[in-house]
Amino acid sequence: MDLRASIMAATKQAMKDKAANRLSTLRLISAAIKDRDIAARAEGNDEGVGDDELLAILGKMTRQRSESAKTYEEAGRIDLAERELEEIAVIEEFLPRQLDDDEVNTAIDAAITTVGAASIRDMGKVMGELKSKYTGQTDFGSVGAKVKAKLSS
Repeated sequence: MDLRASIMAATKQAMKDKAANRLSTLRLISAAIKDRDIAARAEGNDEGVGDDELLAILGKMTRQRSESAKTYEEAGRIDLAERELEEIAVIEEFLPRQLDDDEVNTAIDAAITTVGAASIRDMGKVMGELKSKYTGQTDFGSVGAKVKAKLSS
């Protein structure tokens, strides 16, 4: 079952279960996907976005909610922070397993070897290689710093 179908199935199940918070989050996911599909159609892609871009959307939603939860906690709004964390849990159900530090380092080394990167100037090629294989499985913000460190040394 592709990602869109599994999101739709989860939405239908949440409706049947009368799980309001879960349903709300699933509808937010669907709305974000539809927005991106509309943008893709405007660019000439009539089929909408693929699973790779859907994973990127979900990853972005997770990061946004993490930042919001942190802000709410700092402001003393624990109730709102908990709501954001609940949304993260629902979104992460559709993301692939996250890579641990050792796997990330191995993936970086493999990407550097694959593209033949020799200096920091090749960072874009390495990041492109990583994004093509590991979208949704890691935070590319932290990966970028690791790639830069490896290419600088």
